[in-house]
Parts: sequence; structure tokens; C-alpha cells
Amino acid sequence: MKILIVLCAVSGLLLSGSANAAHHHHRHHKAHFVKASYKDPHGFHSAAQPRLASYAAVIYDEKNGEELYAKNNDAVVPIASITKLMTAMVMLDAQLPMDEVLRIDDEDVDNLRHSSSRLPVGTRLKRSEMLRLALMSSENRAAAALGYNYPGGIEAFVRKMNEKAKELGMEHTHFVDSSGLHSENVSTAADLVRMVEAAYQYREIREDTTTSTHEVMLPRSERVLQYNNSNALVKYKASNDWHIGLSKTGFTNDAGHCLVMHSTIAEKPVVIVLLDSMGSETRIGDANRIRKWLESRANSRKDFS
Repeated sequence: MKILIVLCAVSGLLLSGSANAAHHHHRHHKAHFVKASYKDPHGFHSAAQPRLASYAAVIYDEKNGEELYAKNNDAVVPIASITKLMTAMVMLDAQLPMDEVLRIDDEDVDNLRHSSSRLPVGTRLKRSEMLRLALMSSENRAAAALGYNYPGGIEAFVRKMNEKAKELGMEHTHFVDSSGLHSENVSTAADLVRMVEAAYQYREIREDTTTSTHEVMLPRSERVLQYNNSNALVKYKASNDWHIGLSKTGFTNDAGHCLVMHSTIAEKPVVIVLLDSMGSETRIGDANRIRKWLESRANSRKDFS
């Protein structure tokens, strides 16, 4: 049985269509615990439901197509660099040559949030390298380059992102850029279930998002840069027993700390998605709490079998 877990935490003001209405910061999570609902289709209630520090959450049983746990799952919220999963899917759908060399140009620089990047303007890397850096370490300039080097440019790319969202049934999702830096990249926990399911079908996305470290040589300077996976559970996977098949993180002040994962827990495939956690450690804590809960539920079934 496959299970999907989606967790999202947002600011106190929910978006209704445009993200412009939801720029309050996320600092009131304690009041949100009471908004969760829990269903156990098998009737096992010995394992207490997890107390999550995220505003919205969904635990979705993929095989049976039902939510085991839901919390503010229809809230429309900024999703930050979780956007890059859609960026990767659209780029891969176009079947562009992965060995084509792309250049980081001025248009790829983040002039909205002025986020840092280790790829200076003029850097030339293969499209496959740009994709890996965008996915495993959330490199914003690499993600921007993927969009700007799409046939028809960034406008055509973003249009295709929104078209694919509709194709996937993501009715409350909207994209405006390929990096996720803009707060008008929004979705819901329910919609993200569909996006994670779709992204998991791409071998390149699975491989790139679960790479723990990757070295890139900058051709012009011959400097070697080592990139680490932005998800600590992947970065340090040798020291823990998480089995992760897909991972993506993100952060902006509007979206908070974000995380999505596809993992195997209690011998069942699961997906975890966290948005707007109060800190990078909080999203990891929520993932661990969910894992313990699912393992406890699995053990409860064994006890009653």
C-alpha cells in the first residue's frame, strides 16, 4: 500500500487566488494543532495522531486513494522551491538535449529576493548539471536558466507549468516563475499530493533529488564547487535509516521552510510534504513524527493480526 503525506504550514492569512494577500509571517503554529482530523480506515486507534508544527497537513494513502490525516489541506499557500519539481517535469517533458551547454545570464540573477548563488554570471554547464543543482541544492540561477532556455523563453515555460498543473488536476495551483522565488507560486496540500505523485514517475527527478553531494567544476576558473543536498535526511542518509526516493526543499520568508519527500516507511511507500515550518529543523521534526506515527500504526496492526 502506498501512502502520501503532505504537510503545509502557512502564515495566518490564507490566499484565495493571489499570493499577495498572504504575506504575514508564520509564528502562530501552536493554535493550529486543533485543526487536524484523523481517519483510520482499518480501525486501529492505539497510536495517537502526530502533533505537527505545520499549519496544513495531509497523510494520503496512495493505494487506497484516501486521506488518513488532514489539516487545512485546502489552504492556498506559497510553495517556494517546491516549485522546482514542476520546473523539472516541464523541462523533461520537452525532451531537450541534456548535454546542451547553458549559460548563466543576467536574467537568471535573483533581483526579487537577492538570494545568494555560487554560480556567477557567465557560468556554462550542461542542462543535466543545471537540473541536478536546481533539484538537489535548490540552486535558483540553475532553475532560472532552465526556464529561460526553454523553446519560447520563460513566458512559454511558465505557461506550460500552469498547463501541466491543470492536466494533473491541481485546481488551486499557480506558477509565475521557474525557481519558486516569487510568492505567487502557490498551491494547496491536496494539490501537492498530485504533483509529488507525478514527479516521482521521472527517473531523473528521483535520482537528482536523492543525490547527497555533487561536485561541479566551473570551466572558466577551474574551481571545483561541492554542493550538498539541502535536505539533511538525504545529506546524512548514511547515518540514518530513512529510505528516500524523492526529496525537495525550499525557503522564502513568505513560504517558510518547505520539504517534500517520497520515502518508504514501515515497508510502505510514503510522501511527506512540509510548507512554512517555523525552521529547517522543524520540518525534519515533523517528518520524523509522522514516520514514528506510521510505524506505530503498522505495529498496532501486527499486534491485532
